[in-house]
Amino acid sequence: MAKKLNLLSMIGPGMLVAATGVGAGDLAAATFSGAQLGVAILWAVLLGAFFKFVLNEGLTRWQLATGNTLLEGVVIHLGRPVRYGFLAYLLAWSFMVAASLMSACGVAAQAILPVSEDPVTGKIIYGILLSLVGVVLVRVGGYSLFEKVMRVCIGLMFVTVVATAILLRPDWGQLLSGLLVPSIPQIDGEGLAWTIALMGGVGGTVTVLCYGYWIREEERLSTDDLRVCRIDLGVAYALTALFGLAMVTIGSTLEIEGSGATLVIRLADQLVGQLGLFGKWAFLLGAFGAVFSSLLGVWQSVPYLFTDLWGMMGKGQPSSERSIDTRSKSYRWYLYAMATLPMIGLWVGFANMQKFNAIWGALFMPMLAMTLLILNGRARWVGEVYKNRPLTSTVLVLILLFFLMAGWLTIR
Repeated sequence: MAKKLNLLSMIGPGMLVAATGVGAGDLAAATFSGAQLGVAILWAVLLGAFFKFVLNEGLTRWQLATGNTLLEGVVIHLGRPVRYGFLAYLLAWSFMVAASLMSACGVAAQAILPVSEDPVTGKIIYGILLSLVGVVLVRVGGYSLFEKVMRVCIGLMFVTVVATAILLRPDWGQLLSGLLVPSIPQIDGEGLAWTIALMGGVGGTVTVLCYGYWIREEERLSTDDLRVCRIDLGVAYALTALFGLAMVTIGSTLEIEGSGATLVIRLADQLVGQLGLFGKWAFLLGAFGAVFSSLLGVWQSVPYLFTDLWGMMGKGQPSSERSIDTRSKSYRWYLYAMATLPMIGLWVGFANMQKFNAIWGALFMPMLAMTLLILNGRARWVGEVYKNRPLTSTVLVLILLFFLMAGWLTIR
């Protein structure tokens, strides 16, 4: 059967990646980074999006060339210690990202329709409620409803947030300089940490692995689909970069006093003076669309990862199934646990939760880069045509070294 080649048919799973990766990480890390460091770090947004494209293209190439997801490749070729190490990381990351997403959704919803005079209380109430709403949408509607809801959120967040950044009339000369001249301003010694958080948050971290499961849902199963997937990912990460640039720009043009559950409210209130009520509500709706689409994407996709990995823990070999059974106990119970247990993180400060989540997620980047260097570097596993080319290997090494160095400097 001939595949449709129009652009809209090509960019389905990529839009899901963009909507899932953009959200709490980009909204918070980009806004805080822009407020702290200004537009001088716009280059980090572009570099972060490019890194994610290279990584996602690599795992897609592996999957289409071998028929196995990247996790299945890890289990088959890299042995038991790596398998258990990633499981431990996934459990910790799931808690961090789920708490971060609940917090971000709670802050955005409280800003739109307050349920309490205390913003922290409103954040907690909405965070719990929206987490449960996400579970219902994932369980009742399946992939089809999930994709439709995500498309609405994507359109809402990109149009409103990018339009807000343009209407603020930033200094275009400074924006161009921030894009082309890499620098890291040091503000109270936090410059490097916020830059790492920004690059880690742009385009998601562990959620890049979910693209492989979504292309299976779209029946992209062979190397014939690789061109379509590359176009899909290219459009997705271009839009991701655009959103990140817009959020850094917004953060740099407004005064952010303090942080916490009042962040989005203060940002929106400041926009009234510059853009009127329309600007305020456009930003609030875009912010909510961003964080809720990210929550919904994580709730739907991360249980894929756990179920795939858990199914191979005992036998050590991948399942013959083409797709993950969302009715399985492992999928359902991981979804329920991820949507409830991290609720305790709603009592942690909003800014700290977003920052810890972004930096913790950035630790995944060198692991993924190393895995792709190993798996895609062997022609006997992926074939001579689909193995890493020298330029791709060089970029992967740079990704590995950058995140290792940045992580070491931050910890020190």
